[in-house]
Amino acid sequence: MEYLVLVQNLAILVLAGFAGYLVISKVPNTLHTPLMSATNAVHGIVVLGALIVLGQGVDGVLSKIILFVAVVFGTINVVGGFLVTDRMLGMFKTKPGEKGAVK
Repeated sequence: MEYLVLVQNLAILVLAGFAGYLVISKVPNTLHTPLMSATNAVHGIVVLGALIVLGQGVDGVLSKIILFVAVVFGTINVVGGFLVTDRMLGMFKTKPGEKGAVK
């Protein structure tokens, strides 16, 4: 019975990954930075949820490993997303001495 649940969960994971890839691949390049900012919030929720579940005590080593991987990947995505967003926003800042710079 547990194997059936595992197979169902893996099938959902694979289908979600496939659907996510199809959706993201259709986004124009000009929208990638705002989309990255929105996914930062979503991954922040993933990290928080995984930490809460880990704190409640989970049965099984596999569940703990999966939650740990979710925390690590979510954190990497949040930090990387903020770095990319900051870099993109830095491209629009005017440098001192340039025309139109705020004094």
